[in-house]
Amino acid sequence: MTKIDFKKKFKHLYAPPKGKFTLVDVPAMNFLMVDGSGYPVGNPSYEQALEALYAVSYGLKFASKAQGKDYVVPPLEGLWWMEDMSRFSLDNKDEWEWRMLIMQPEWVTRDLVDAVSADVSQKKVLPALANLGFETYHEGLSVQTFYIGPYSEEGPTIASMHDFIDSQGYLLRGKHHEIYLSDARKTAPEKLKTVIRQPITMA
Repeated sequence: MTKIDFKKKFKHLYAPPKGKFTLVDVPAMNFLMVDGSGYPVGNPSYEQALEALYAVSYGLKFASKAQGKDYVVPPLEGLWWMEDMSRFSLDNKDEWEWRMLIMQPEWVTRDLVDAVSADVSQKKVLPALANLGFETYHEGLSVQTFYIGPYSEEGPTIASMHDFIDSQGYLLRGKHHEIYLSDARKTAPEKLKTVIRQPITMA
């Protein structure tokens, strides 16, 4: 049985060139998602969100494999925003809103998600499971880059990205998006690999 790695299948989405900003048209994809708020470090609701996302994502993987389709669980992703995006910074981190996501293969259905979620709930107490959603997200035209380093030091890269977007005649649209290619629990901060993405629209 061939195991699909979506990071390789959709290399243009998960492995943009390093050290430059590139345009990408992100297609509609299905995601498991949990919403929350506040700075993630030391935030119980954030940890609970990840527990629910991973538990159901791996349950879906094993259910899919039993049906003859195996794949690598895609990486964790996050959408980050504030009501007033002009105030979005580490200085206001306790006011952040977030949506954590894990992409799901196109053959995963809502019925399968419901069945796996019910099975997971019988085995584990996961507070965020009740808030788990399954939706299609179509990001569309975006600018992205490949960033290596601590999450806390992304600021200059994000600022440069916004300058690039402005210089190309585009406007920011939607939510700041990050794709986490490293396990932060096992990787030194200076070696963390992240895709940073910003949806855009014509000015």
